[in-house]
Amino acid sequence: MKIMIDAGHGPETAGKRSPDGLLREFSFNSAVANLVQQYLVEEGLNVFFAHNEQQDVSLAERTNFANRMKVDAFISIHANAYGTDWNQANGIETYVYPTASKESTALASLVQHSLITACNRTNRGVKKANFAVLRETKMPAILIECGFMTNRQEAALLLQKVYRQQCAKAISFAVTAWAYRGKM
Repeated sequence: MKIMIDAGHGPETAGKRSPDGLLREFSFNSAVANLVQQYLVEEGLNVFFAHNEQQDVSLAERTNFANRMKVDAFISIHANAYGTDWNQANGIETYVYPTASKESTALASLVQHSLITACNRTNRGVKKANFAVLRETKMPAILIECGFMTNRQEAALLLQKVYRQQCAKAISFAVTAWAYRGKM
């Protein structure tokens, strides 16, 4: 089973940070992606990255790579934002494409449930969106928002190693369960 992990955005992406500038989204996304890779490899899955730690990778390059590799699932990891100032928006949500396959929806539901259980954050649910990484991939694909950079409490969590590990373990647990469903 081949899994493509995408640390959303890139190291040079403008914006995509907490209002105080202490948290850049890619630093959270890539840290969690690295942990997810480690945990999934330990479970016997083959893991590839759609992103690059050194430079921004376009959305088209990410989805084309996943399609060429014929991976079994595409997992895009993000930290959310609502506007550019501190506010009360909070919680975790997982996205699928509006006409997503049953496999995408099943994977999204497993990941969302696992994250809520592990992280004890507000459950914003599984939602549908026309995001390029969901639309252009030819395999089950999800986009995860692990908390809001524009919420002071969640921004503090997103900076913590422990919270990053919680998110990564929850994502890995759900992806492993999905990958091995009916095979154990």
